[in-house]
Amino acid sequence: MQKIMIVLAVAGLLASAGAHAVSGADLAKSKACMACHTVDKKVVGPAYKDVAAKYKNDKGAVAKLATKIQKGGSGVWGSMAMPPNAVSDAEAKLLAEWVMAQK
Repeated sequence: MQKIMIVLAVAGLLASAGAHAVSGADLAKSKACMACHTVDKKVVGPAYKDVAAKYKNDKGAVAKLATKIQKGGSGVWGSMAMPPNAVSDAEAKLLAEWVMAQK
């Protein structure tokens, strides 16, 4: 009986870990980021690869982008404003890291 309980506990932990492992791409799709951005071409906002290229030598880029994702902003890529997005700090950081990984 104890072995069964251990197996069930481990299976539950693995299922839980898998449920929380969301990729940056999946999160960008679920949060509607892709309505205004794509990886490789400008739509309403800049292409993610262009954002990554612009900030590639900026050690604080992930933090800056995470803040911009949450609070919105304008003026960096033209006159079109990016609205604030309802994402957690962790989601904003994951999105910013994913953007910075685009080449």
